[in-house]
Amino acid sequence: MFTMRNRTTAKEPPAVEPAGAVELVEVHKEYGTAAGAVKALAGVTATFRTGTFTAVMGPSGSGKSTLLQCAAGLDTLTSGEVRVAGVALHDLSADALTILRRDRIGFVFQAFNLIPSLTARQNVELPRRLAGRPAAPADVDAVLEAVGIADRAGHRPSELSGGQQQRVAIARALVTRPDVVFADEPTGALDSTTSREVLKLLRGAVDDPGLTVVMVTHDPRAAAYADRVLFLADGRISGELADPTADAVAAKLAAMEADA
Repeated sequence: MFTMRNRTTAKEPPAVEPAGAVELVEVHKEYGTAAGAVKALAGVTATFRTGTFTAVMGPSGSGKSTLLQCAAGLDTLTSGEVRVAGVALHDLSADALTILRRDRIGFVFQAFNLIPSLTARQNVELPRRLAGRPAAPADVDAVLEAVGIADRAGHRPSELSGGQQQRVAIARALVTRPDVVFADEPTGALDSTTSREVLKLLRGAVDDPGLTVVMVTHDPRAAAYADRVLFLADGRISGELADPTADAVAAKLAAMEADA
């Protein structure tokens, strides 16, 4: 798709040699206190290896969105450790964590989160401009071309279809050449044909240039684009499936619901 570049992030502590792009070790997350505390994650240990596509699935309330938020540094842990590209998030100051998220993590959400008054190109450029580090025009051109939206770069979100808006959101996530992209139900607001197009884009970013994607989804057909599926139940990992098919994922989810 486009060439990844090595870069350093200011104010980060020294990284250890990572086992994967993202590592979670005995991660616990509780909301509330004392007897009323809700355990969203209960000792999750997982590695998301560089250049792989992982889908995270489970019943409603299983902790899958909380896992994504904690892994991305969007929520604090009750205990445990998260490392991104070998950097322990708990060692970072608030400013350093913001810098790491900006430079090394991309986000794609169901709601697109585009600025209505800006063009597609300006939306892609915005995060870097706000950080005071504008992306090179050639980099923006390359990522718009990679997601198939170059001919719509001058259009505002209201002039784009849902699938085109999600392509812009993916371009925005990719323009920093992150170590990992976290996608939270990226096809939830799209029809089946457009969903396939978006999933092919994410799959292509993993295959070339070797991005790491972690995607929360409820759709077995979406999960079938991944290299593996990680299943959660009651805040714990309840299994995983390599080289998934939609039928195999659906069967696993049905079995989990029967056991609940």
